[in-house]
Amino acid sequence: MPEQRWIRSSLVWIVLIVAVLAMWATFVGNDGAPTARPVGQVAQDVRDGKVKTLTQAEGSREVEVAYLPDAGRKNAVTTIPADTDLLTVLDNYGIDPAGLPSGMIVFEPASRWGAWLGALTFVLPMLIILGIFVFMMRQSQGTNNQAMSFGKSRARLFTANRPSVVFSDVAGVEEAKEELVEVVEFLKYPEKFAALGARIPRGVLLVGPPGTGKTLLSRAVAGEAGVPFFSISGSEFVEMFVGVGASRVRDLFDQAKRNAPCIVFVDEIDAVGRQRGAGLGGSHDEREQTLNQILVEMDGFDSSTNVIVIAATNRPDVLDPALLRPGRFDRQVILDRPDIQGRIEILNVHVRGKPLEEDVSIEGLARQTPGFSGADLENLVNEAAILAARRNRKTVSREEMTEAIDRVIAGPQRKSRVISDRERVMTAYHEAGHALVARMLPNADPVRKVSIVARGMMGGYTRVVPDEDRLFKTKAQFEDELAVYMAGHVAEEMVFEEQSTGAANDIERATGMARRMVTEFGMSRTLGPRAFGKKDELIFLGREINEQRNYSDEIAYQIDQEIRELIDAAHERARTIVEDQADKLTAIAELLLAKETIEGEELEALFETPRPRPDLIGPPTGRPSRTATAPPPAERPAPRGGREAPPNAGQLRPQPAD
Repeated sequence: MPEQRWIRSSLVWIVLIVAVLAMWATFVGNDGAPTARPVGQVAQDVRDGKVKTLTQAEGSREVEVAYLPDAGRKNAVTTIPADTDLLTVLDNYGIDPAGLPSGMIVFEPASRWGAWLGALTFVLPMLIILGIFVFMMRQSQGTNNQAMSFGKSRARLFTANRPSVVFSDVAGVEEAKEELVEVVEFLKYPEKFAALGARIPRGVLLVGPPGTGKTLLSRAVAGEAGVPFFSISGSEFVEMFVGVGASRVRDLFDQAKRNAPCIVFVDEIDAVGRQRGAGLGGSHDEREQTLNQILVEMDGFDSSTNVIVIAATNRPDVLDPALLRPGRFDRQVILDRPDIQGRIEILNVHVRGKPLEEDVSIEGLARQTPGFSGADLENLVNEAAILAARRNRKTVSREEMTEAIDRVIAGPQRKSRVISDRERVMTAYHEAGHALVARMLPNADPVRKVSIVARGMMGGYTRVVPDEDRLFKTKAQFEDELAVYMAGHVAEEMVFEEQSTGAANDIERATGMARRMVTEFGMSRTLGPRAFGKKDELIFLGREINEQRNYSDEIAYQIDQEIRELIDAAHERARTIVEDQADKLTAIAELLLAKETIEGEELEALFETPRPRPDLIGPPTGRPSRTATAPPPAERPAPRGGREAPPNAGQLRPQPAD
């Protein structure tokens, strides 16, 4: 297509250039042409001795007359009668050609291109005008065709012989791969399942947070299936014209039926699959018409087609229930963030072809990256390779990998930022407070790194990483984490007897966590295991706009009191630890001021006693252990207690981790 457009535009320019040249030759080029003169006047000029030469081409009636310089005339052209020649004409006017000077009469042979050139001079302008007319007609026709093609599907077809991603390139989602491998077998060996009376699934919905590999899995299905694969985004259905979305859906499934058995992949299906009746456009909303057509095509009267629809979304909560019922999307494949074993497998995939030094431990990297998605891990390895290339190294070392983890979590370093000595000391004690309290509390996550170097949007940060992956959190862990959040504020108060804006983000995150403990997790002392408030959202915006308040003002007051008690208790616990370990606080701060960044091992070397461990609490004898029925999704670890930069630095506060 781009080559055809280039050729078409080149032809247009060539036609225009030729047209300009022809017009120039017609109107401008004739200014220097010889003038026409009657034969009798030319004969008189010959008698008077004013003519230098008379030139006649063979077969031509025109004679070119060249005058002598002192004749006072311009060169001219005369036309002799038909069926005669120049010598006869001169003789008729009483001029003896033999008496003329030698070389005055010149006979030239016929020009080889003269006739063609004369014809071209006449025909070329007509051809140019005709060509421009035809071009304009075709452009008009192309515009009409383009207008009529709005309803055509824009799905991209991938054939079986095109190299693509295969299942071996996808790691960390083994259960999801098994589900999709079965779908591929349905298409390859339908008789195997038909012998048992099994029905081919109509659709598979891939659900998971961003970056967990939904689109990558669909590419792997395309590479493994060996059948035609149609790929389209949900946003490509709907246009500004009414009825276009439904028309494109019909055209897409018509193409799929003609190429059956095949797979249709719809990425980000929530763009057109949102729940009906909740929009602003009324009952004839274009998006709803598109969704209705999808519902009919997936499970209408004609349900015998061998077409499987695979869709991906990270917002299953907004999809229409009719889209999720069996018969349309028979299976929902959940892709969550990988656990440690999954992270090891994903890292092994992404380090292929990259020269790593021997000190790089894939398992160690996996342990430092809980909550990372597959896309995060790919970005981590890529950032490490870029850092190694920037440092003119031939291999990627552990130093680049560790730096890449910090870059992915908190952003790049900003060593060039100028701060005063007082702010630098305050930042050191702030981060030392976070590190000290996290080190002394048994249920807090271990400290991996503390830094006072500005990184991303933060003036300093303390990175804590759990020893193992968690499916849920206990109240004791929340309380210790609240104390870690408040520790920076407490350290500033105790050392400088002053409060700063550096703790603003810590306070915001602590307050948000305490509110969730009371209103969502049922960890309230007085209100008990109850949930308060229901989030409402506008379907088209896809964002929470208000909270449905399903409790009274009295309960709201109690919620505020519970939140305050949790924050005050965490503040007091942090104050007690900082006061009791004031010498350790100073030692950590001085080490930070000297080195700017310290690792967890260097922090631990400042303490004589081992780090306190949480008490292992088992289930009562004879009772089964409690399991989490709906664990919250794992989240990528954010820097705990990162000190916010001063407002005049023009930085934004980092987003809360919870």
